[in-house]
Amino acid sequence: MIEKIIAAMSVWILSVISNMGYGGVALLMAIESACIPLPSEIIMPFAGFLVFKGEMTLWGVALAGAIGCVIGSIPAYYLGIYGGRPLVEKYGKWVLISQKDLDWADSAFAKYGEIIIFVGRMLPAVRTFIAFPAGVARMNVSKFIIYTFVGSLLWCWFLAYAGMKFGQHWEDLKVYFHEFHYVIIALGVAFLVWYVRRHFKNAD
Repeated sequence: MIEKIIAAMSVWILSVISNMGYGGVALLMAIESACIPLPSEIIMPFAGFLVFKGEMTLWGVALAGAIGCVIGSIPAYYLGIYGGRPLVEKYGKWVLISQKDLDWADSAFAKYGEIIIFVGRMLPAVRTFIAFPAGVARMNVSKFIIYTFVGSLLWCWFLAYAGMKFGQHWEDLKVYFHEFHYVIIALGVAFLVWYVRRHFKNAD
């Protein structure tokens, strides 16, 4: 059941990007950065495939993704400031943030300081919820935005580049896969199933 729901969501993601272009990339990455597990591992590689097809540019999709990340992260950051940890402990399960996620973020801030925002933006799963603990820690908002933008830009560029390079070899890979869309959807389903199962395991 969960695989079917995730596959439907993946199809929706591809549709948004196909119809809205750069705006769709920014919108989807904003959602992903607002503590909602909408995987950039689907969003950006598909945008990269459209770069290969000549419908978008590599830096264009990377910038759109990074801007979306900043936009989505700001509400999560301020929720962290004004709601604090109790808010996540009470409602975090609805957006798949576990107690262990918060414990990890707290220890990471204590050990590495604010640079963890930059690094966290390039880590799968972590990047989805890292804005909230930054708010809880009352990180300087200007530094938060800069670290979020730069880390997200590198992550978005890397995933889009991977999608573009994959597209360049698509003729060779057609022997194994009928449509690029199905490859992205399969990867997205695998990632989200792992993410959901990880969340419920951490919640125990």
